[in-house]
Amino acid sequence: MSLSRRSLLKTLAASPIALATPQWARAAEGRVIKISHQFPGGTIDSGDFRDRLTRRFAAEVEKRTKGSLKFEIYPGSSLMKTVAQFSGIRKGALDMTLYPLAYAGGEVQELNIGLMPCMVTSYEQGFAWKKAAIGHELTKLLEAKGVKIITWIWQSGGIASRSTPVSVPEDVKGLKIRGGSREMDLMLKAAGGIISSVPSNEIYPAMQTGSLDAAVTSSTSLISFRLEEISKALTTGRGKSFWYMLEPLLMSKQIFDSLSANEQKALLDVGLEMESFATAQAKIDDEQIVSVFKKANAKIIDMDQNTVNHWRKIAEEAAWTDFSKRSSECERFLKLAKAVT
Repeated sequence: MSLSRRSLLKTLAASPIALATPQWARAAEGRVIKISHQFPGGTIDSGDFRDRLTRRFAAEVEKRTKGSLKFEIYPGSSLMKTVAQFSGIRKGALDMTLYPLAYAGGEVQELNIGLMPCMVTSYEQGFAWKKAAIGHELTKLLEAKGVKIITWIWQSGGIASRSTPVSVPEDVKGLKIRGGSREMDLMLKAAGGIISSVPSNEIYPAMQTGSLDAAVTSSTSLISFRLEEISKALTTGRGKSFWYMLEPLLMSKQIFDSLSANEQKALLDVGLEMESFATAQAKIDDEQIVSVFKKANAKIIDMDQNTVNHWRKIAEEAAWTDFSKRSSECERFLKLAKAVT
């Protein structure tokens, strides 16, 4: 018995061939872009600003592309494990991630420059990288590795401690501490710290069990991961800090290159617009963290410029020198970063 045209179409739609049809061929449905990150999920209006940024970004790009691009957000490393997200982006196995760049230092050693202790000491200095030679070279390097920067995001960091405050180098001696990058750990180790390397979303259980005494991470992570619950002291990241991290919104270049010119423009335009939102929210968290930890009866201290200068001497000897000796490219990247004051 012959099939009707409607029956034939239904049969084809359910077949593996139809299911394998590229998303671009089903334009009416829109192409789905998946964004993964390690931070707690929320809504477009509440929660960790990095999660909110991805949702604002997604909503605006979908609007500007009239639905040809749609997005799915996967917080809490629910789609892909934290450190693996960079490799996923490079290979095109992951579309986008909001990612601490220094986490990729084991794969591309030059990227450790994104969390070099005492190198960047203000948001203004960090964002000056974008238009400076260091920013151009970072962009070039990442694109050669298959990764495209969509939004530049910098965050200041503070120190949560289970016991006494950590401010000057002498405070670190004998503490099991987390720095967040190879170079940050080298500086802390040179000051007498015992290093434990974990992603920021694993700090809470490590401090809870005592395998960590203290941790340096962004103000936003200190809040979002509820570290005030297990801390007795906080050194803030407001004003002065030796910890500034480049934590951009990244996209697989393979995926980006497969999009239309209009879709690429929407991604880049909205990505640029998100930078002011990110900076404003990061600064808000630098201040808000004080009230969060005060409510938990933690002792609050701030760093001053003299303290940062003391840390810088150690950083230059232990971290900067080590980084520059790793390769001629690392040496070049360090020189370019130092030129931005």
